[in-house]
Amino acid sequence: MAEIKVPELAESIMEGTIAQWLKKPGDYVEKGEYIVELETDKVNVEIISEEAGVLKELKAEEGETVNVGDVIAIVDESASAAPAAPEAASQEPTKAEKVEPVAAQPAVAQQEEKQGEESKDRPIASPAARKLAREKGIDLTEVPTVDPLGRVRKQDVEGFSNQPKPVATPAPQAKPAAAVQENPNKPVERVKLSRRRQTIAKRLVEVQQTAAMLTTFNEIDMTAVMALRKRKKDKFYEEHDVKLGFMSFFTKAVVAALKKYPAVNAELQEDELVYKKFYDIGVAVSTEEGLVVPVIRDCDRKNFAEIEDDILTVAKKARDNKLALSDLQGGTFTITNGGVFGSLLSTPILNGSQVGILGMHSIQTRPVAIDAERMENRPMMYVALSYDHRVIDGKEAVGFLVTIKKLLENPEDLLLEG
Repeated sequence: MAEIKVPELAESIMEGTIAQWLKKPGDYVEKGEYIVELETDKVNVEIISEEAGVLKELKAEEGETVNVGDVIAIVDESASAAPAAPEAASQEPTKAEKVEPVAAQPAVAQQEEKQGEESKDRPIASPAARKLAREKGIDLTEVPTVDPLGRVRKQDVEGFSNQPKPVATPAPQAKPAAAVQENPNKPVERVKLSRRRQTIAKRLVEVQQTAAMLTTFNEIDMTAVMALRKRKKDKFYEEHDVKLGFMSFFTKAVVAALKKYPAVNAELQEDELVYKKFYDIGVAVSTEEGLVVPVIRDCDRKNFAEIEDDILTVAKKARDNKLALSDLQGGTFTITNGGVFGSLLSTPILNGSQVGILGMHSIQTRPVAIDAERMENRPMMYVALSYDHRVIDGKEAVGFLVTIKKLLENPEDLLLEG
């Protein structure tokens, strides 16, 4: 008998939740075949069987929390995919020689056909869709989808669940989460937090409890950046096949400011301050499961096009739930853009062990005093730097933001910064 254990996932991930069993007891599994999908704090991973054989027992149910090293299934290595062979062997020798090949082949064919039908019947669906379907008691095979590849997504399940159901359908019984309500005139719905949302909540509270977090603000006149972007965006797209956005400008400005104020790129480890000489910038991306922060590596060595392309790539992977653990680890500083959702001003929360995070906000046309006699309407953006006051003093924080402001108001200087 071979034990299937939860493997080492990452240094910071010690447990996960069984999202879905891809095989059931009695199924034959090949070595290296995926048997279970595990939902972790950061990404969903699929665990393989290290041995070929028949899946004898599941040690954990869907929705159950398991730790790294836990045994979650048992595979019988001695069991065969074709159990009909021993019966043929029990017959007399002369007859077995004639019957065994004929009897074994249909059994194997039936087994393969059965497995093929089960695989075919199992719809292709995103982890978020499968999770929502489990919560609402919905059979994914009944959910229509407009995806050209037939992939069921979360919005398909939501749309299906909102459709009126026939009277005979026992849908109300399939929602145990809707607990008995004390006042039927005040309905409520209880939905269990996903593992990722629980972890986000836990980490944010931990940061606020362990760091001396403070936020400083400034505003940037985006006139020059917008004018430069307008002049160059068409040619930029033709040459690099990627759009010129604001994130590359901010990323390059952040790198320049981090070089000038290295403490903002540091990390506090017990009684030591670790100054990092590399610039791996995290970019916050909003997904259906919550906020994730994939990391753009070596931003000091990349040009605008490379940064824009990397941001586009990791953002797509995040929304398709295809981020690897390596995509989320090792960032030295984070940029978050609440402006894409209309935020005018906010105080971002530090990301993990980092000591600084920059918040971008909406660009809003406001009257600005050009001098003592002139006023002009300018596209302005508020920016916020949240920082760990244990490491960074107010003077450094303000200087950091002023550096970013000056570079973005004179974007040609970013080219000189490399």
